[in-house]
Amino acid sequence: MSTSILESAEIFIWNNARLLERYLFSFLFRGGARQNVIAALSAYQNDDGGFGNALEPDKRTPSSQPIDQEFALRILDDLGFDAALAGNICDFLMSVTTNEGGVPFVLPSVRNAPRAEWWNTEDTPPASINPTASIAGLLHKHKFQHVWVEKATEYCWRKIEELQNGSEHDLLCAAIFLENVPDQDRAERMFQHISEQIKKLTTFDPHASGYTFKPLTWAPVPDSLCHGLFENSQIESHLKALAARQLADGGWPITWSAVSPACELENRGVVTIKALITLKAYGYL
Repeated sequence: MSTSILESAEIFIWNNARLLERYLFSFLFRGGARQNVIAALSAYQNDDGGFGNALEPDKRTPSSQPIDQEFALRILDDLGFDAALAGNICDFLMSVTTNEGGVPFVLPSVRNAPRAEWWNTEDTPPASINPTASIAGLLHKHKFQHVWVEKATEYCWRKIEELQNGSEHDLLCAAIFLENVPDQDRAERMFQHISEQIKKLTTFDPHASGYTFKPLTWAPVPDSLCHGLFENSQIESHLKALAARQLADGGWPITWSAVSPACELENRGVVTIKALITLKAYGYL
């Protein structure tokens, strides 16, 4: 079964995914060259050092946006870290960090191109834990030091401590931060503060449709901080359901509305690779 899952997904990737995801699939599952992925990723980088150009596909703006920096760092996490690219990202983030110490969810420059409605923003957006905390967490994971990381870390501690009835995305970003920040004693105490919020927002029905946060959203690999919030039987049932959601064309569907048909295929390439990474991490591939 696992071979057919991977082979079918490979056909979908070659048929539909961006060059970036094609190279990433090749690196992760077929022994492809890491440098090819770096080259494809670098094409999304702007002169300001930040990543943009719809690296995260749901907003088509060429401008560098905070979420694109998280997207790039997630790819580097899969590849093996690249300090030069991380330094460029942090330099860009310094230029858009608010007085609070974090970066906004999205910058007003997003307005220069089509976008999903959730990417609309005010003229002077405040700092947001999403994606400040996930960006800082991914940088901490690889022990990357930069003045931006210091500023963002203090912001994240403060905002997570204040977090009450947080959104799914805020809590997911907080969990990534707490999983990787060096002060793990403090992180463990803080995780207790948000763990009940996470469980309340989790959809436990493995076959539930729509845009939901299921156990594997929080724990995409076995060593995820949130893994301990769920029973092994729950994880197992969601793994079976995840494998079953692979479509006849070999890819996984998205559960939100896309800006355009091309955007939908780009997103499906992204979520297909995420699904394969999770299935492999749990021994399904």
